Amino acid sequence: QSEKELQDVVKQQEEKMLQLIDKSGEVTRLKGEVSQLKRSLQRAETEAKVLWEEMRGQEPKVDAAYVQERVLLRQEVDKLRLLLLEKEDENLLLSDTY
Repeated sequence: QSEKELQDVVKQQEEKMLQLIDKSGEVTRLKGEVSQLKRSLQRAETEAKVLWEEMRGQEPKVDAAYVQERVLLRQEVDKLRLLLLEKEDENLLLSDTY
């Protein structure tokens, strides 16, 4: 019986090790994703900076408040679009479950 218990313990340990390996791979993948997102953010910030500098030099002068409002509205639309897609994905998953 103790041999059976030992086999069970070994099996549990193997399962835990496999879970840790899976989590390790997931962490590595997420770190890569974060790194890529940071680079994208840096690029977007640089582009935004250049565009603002270009706009300041334009004649006739561009209304910065108007542009900022348009940017905020666009961000809101993008946020709402993302929420819609998430809800559609949830509904697909729920309909697949039943």
